[in-house]
Amino acid sequence: MSRISTVTQETANSDQKELLDAIQNKLGMVPNFLKILAHSPDALKAFLGLHGIAETGSLSAQTRERIALVIAQGNSCEYCLSAHSAIGKKAGLSNSEIEANRNGTSQDAKAAAAVEFAKALNTHMGDITQAEFNAVREAGYSDSDIVEIITHVGMNILTNLIGKATHVDIDFPKVSLESNQAA
Repeated sequence: MSRISTVTQETANSDQKELLDAIQNKLGMVPNFLKILAHSPDALKAFLGLHGIAETGSLSAQTRERIALVIAQGNSCEYCLSAHSAIGKKAGLSNSEIEANRNGTSQDAKAAAAVEFAKALNTHMGDITQAEFNAVREAGYSDSDIVEIITHVGMNILTNLIGKATHVDIDFPKVSLESNQAA
């Protein structure tokens, strides 16, 4: 059970309602995670702003989801793992690719470098080796791409912290941390 209640249309103040309506219009739903963030409209606006900027970068939707999956698995966030497994499937990732991502790699060689780099960033809180940095560059990622990977790692660490600290109720098909099979 969630440690913080979700803000609903019925309980929302005018600022919260405006934000929830915008999310509903864009996504067709408002995930529980964002309903918790709505307790602080400023925090929700900050998250949506960062998320919006991160969506327009050079990384593909699939690579962004691959990064989210490896970070959720690494940080043991079942909510984020469930959410990004569902979103990843919508982005075109297969079950076997999602499992590879969760394990810190990819079936696509270039994407594998991004996922491995993201995993190293998360595991070592950014204190990566020169070899880890060189590997992502040698795979064909530009300085801009590398900054975006780092940004996505940071954004996903934030979502993992909120998901785990609040025990947000999972509103996606549940995926166990131990298995890639929906519960």
